[in-house]
Amino acid sequence: LFMRVFDTVADYAKEAGNEIGVSDWFEIDQERINLFADATGDHQWIHVDVERATKELGSPIAHGFLTLSLLPMLGSEVLRVSGTTRGINYGSDKVRFTNMVPVGSKVRLRQKCLSVEPKAGGKQMISECTIEIEGQEPDRGQLGPRRGLEAGERGQRGDHLGVGMPKARYCRAARTVQIPL
Repeated sequence: LFMRVFDTVADYAKEAGNEIGVSDWFEIDQERINLFADATGDHQWIHVDVERATKELGSPIAHGFLTLSLLPMLGSEVLRVSGTTRGINYGSDKVRFTNMVPVGSKVRLRQKCLSVEPKAGGKQMISECTIEIEGQEPDRGQLGPRRGLEAGERGQRGDHLGVGMPKARYCRAARTVQIPL
């Protein structure tokens, strides 16, 4: 595994339609799940009640939005575009969580460049991001999320992902990167 470094957004745009790379595996432990529950106020038993979740589900499962929140960290292992001033989350399209992520699972990001478009004084980098669960085959047919990043002087939005429940997770992501003039 290695990080792809692009000198410019234009260089990255030449990769439209191509896979950019894959992050390292990252383990989801109960401590991280509990911290996420505390940060968001989502203390549903399927996440934090180890005894009940183990009895009913086999183990506690990670929050879907916890998995989504890993995109920036895992993405930083996949690519970097030099010469940009910043990247700001723009949003997500049609996000689905197609499988549960049991505590102790390892996940990774697989990222593909879809396009680069002008946006708010910068460029929007639109990527397909697939979160894979170690030991499970990705079910790419069901999803289409978008996680966005915007880098510009105007407007910021957070990112969103969606969920369902049968195989690996998949996400379509948009990222806008400010290009210095």
